[in-house]
Amino acid sequence: MEWNKLTKEQQQEVERQYSILRSGAAQVVPEEALKQKIADAIAEGRPLNVKLGMDPSAPDIHVGHTVVLHKLRQFQECGHRVQLIIGDFTGRIGDPTGKSETRKQLTEEDVGRNAETYRKQIYKILDPVLTEVHFNSKWLAPLTFADVVGLAAKTTVARMLERDDFQKRYTGGQAIHIHEFFYPLMQGYDSVALQTDVELGGTDQTFNLLMGRTLQKEYGLSSQVAMTMPLLEGLDGVNKMSKSLGNYIGIDEAPNEIYGKAMSIPDELMLKFYQLATDRTPEELEVLAAGLQEGRIHPRDAKMALAHTLVRLYHGEKQAEAAERHFVTVFRERRLPAEIPEAVLNRSELGENGAIRVTKLLVSLGLTPSNGEARRSIQGGAVRLNEVRVEEPLAEVAPADGDVIQVGKRSFARIRLL
Repeated sequence: MEWNKLTKEQQQEVERQYSILRSGAAQVVPEEALKQKIADAIAEGRPLNVKLGMDPSAPDIHVGHTVVLHKLRQFQECGHRVQLIIGDFTGRIGDPTGKSETRKQLTEEDVGRNAETYRKQIYKILDPVLTEVHFNSKWLAPLTFADVVGLAAKTTVARMLERDDFQKRYTGGQAIHIHEFFYPLMQGYDSVALQTDVELGGTDQTFNLLMGRTLQKEYGLSSQVAMTMPLLEGLDGVNKMSKSLGNYIGIDEAPNEIYGKAMSIPDELMLKFYQLATDRTPEELEVLAAGLQEGRIHPRDAKMALAHTLVRLYHGEKQAEAAERHFVTVFRERRLPAEIPEAVLNRSELGENGAIRVTKLLVSLGLTPSNGEARRSIQGGAVRLNEVRVEEPLAEVAPADGDVIQVGKRSFARIRLL
């Protein structure tokens, strides 16, 4: 649709949507095409098809994943339709992006289980009415070998080696298996199958998103716009948020855990978390940034508000208020929380003297996953029994009904003997 053929009201709506949807994005390719896509959709009275592919390689969504989900929600609030692709087929290969070696292939059972978990979590952010969930096995599995050869013929090995991770492995003499080249082809073919208008991804997905543009053109379709979002660093402030690195905040974690983890976000990353991982408006962020710079807002208060916001988004306002009270009680006032969950300890686990080694006690109560982790927690000074620090990993204690044991600043249990 030519710009001068739009009404004044339509032009204003295009500008409004473009301003919202372009904000916060790292790159839009091609830049001018996004506004044109919006204009065409408004003129024709239809929503844009906006795609995000998710390979179910891990069962839980963390705050880093939500950066693109919040952008998708903005598209929905502008009236557009989200195409969420659960990569049950591509997930069996595994995206090689950023990997220095071939990724382990998932089993069909792994993919199915993890995909179902994703489906349950995405609607904490996305509007289910404006979300289509697709499994790409629907169109990838029926392809014949001849179809796959034809798909592979639409690009070259030289083009594939433009990917930074492939290039590094090739020059470093590390193996690149042929099936890994098919991952970007399959992700691009998803856009062909669904006639996607805009595809979102992290900046590490640029090559895959551009492959979608290439294949759509090869199949005679209008090429999608590729929009990349910045990657969000994890709690270490250095590496991309990742479950494998342990520097993540899971959106399905307990409210107290989310709040406590958020309070450990480095100060210099606070505004980035606000911008990319919350529902705060640009105007609110401007006020916050100015207040921090001018010293009118204390960084601790801003971080508590961030922690409160993250809990509210995924557990609701009441849970956010409770998590804040818990944090103030335990961390700032250094008192035990008012509500401590009970944990059952069977008397048969006690020795004849009624005692038990502390490491075994922590594992039995579910406060640590292993004796090794329990030992490290004790050595780090993180374990307290009735507010008295346990110093020795080999120490034995004689627990009584009602005793409170603590690991770190967020895990508590009130012992109940049976």
